[in-house]
Amino acid sequence: MHSDLRKHYILEKNVLRAKAGPDHGNTFELQVVRDNDDKDQNICGIGRQWLESILVSTECNGNGFHREMVTTVKFSPDVPNVLNVLLVHKLPRGIYVDPYQLATLNDSDSHLQILLDSPINLEAPAHRTGGFSALLYATLVGQRSKLLKKSIPIHCRYHEPSFGDQKAVIVNIGSPDLLLRSETCNDGSNFKSYSIVDAPCTATNSSICSWVQIHLNKEQSHVSLQIPVGDGSLVIHVICGTLLVTFICCSALSLKIWKHRVLT
Repeated sequence: MHSDLRKHYILEKNVLRAKAGPDHGNTFELQVVRDNDDKDQNICGIGRQWLESILVSTECNGNGFHREMVTTVKFSPDVPNVLNVLLVHKLPRGIYVDPYQLATLNDSDSHLQILLDSPINLEAPAHRTGGFSALLYATLVGQRSKLLKKSIPIHCRYHEPSFGDQKAVIVNIGSPDLLLRSETCNDGSNFKSYSIVDAPCTATNSSICSWVQIHLNKEQSHVSLQIPVGDGSLVIHVICGTLLVTFICCSALSLKIWKHRVLT
């Protein structure tokens, strides 16, 4: 796999699809899942009971069109020495993230490592765009790490105005998928009762690694955001008001220019 080929990844139920960026026409699919039903009790020094005890929760802080999505992953005390974590957020079309803002956060002390599966149009309204996936990377180091908390700045898109009594729309954000990878265990066949998914090793998207997809005990199914919408019945009034103000301003400016030319 060439590192200069820009690829965008979409994680689906059993397949991680990869498609080339806008400058490349090829589209391909990675064969990434291996499922078995063996009742493994201990894999790579990680107990199955430990894996099944992981809890993931998501909440959104703030008000208005600019929020902060906080995801918390709770582990039991016996976390492996080094554990790589990948959270795959599937965000709906009513939400977007600013890649330039994420790049700034990556360069700051927060070191936010995120890979987006598609380009983001910052100006498009909700009804003219689609959903996307954000791959959030983190690493747990040391046995005392029990809690992983990561926040992503998100923004709400403008929605079509309502011509009825609707004052707001509800946008639901589901809990992320959790993928784990241990540096001391690269043999995915050990995780026989879990799905093995090939995904980028890091946010730099330079190589592919095998990750174990965990069956989560999600504390809630989704987070709901209430986004205000415009009143469609006021469209004519807004257009007329805008034209009137534009005419007045243009007339005043033209009069000012004409007087200046006459005086000079």
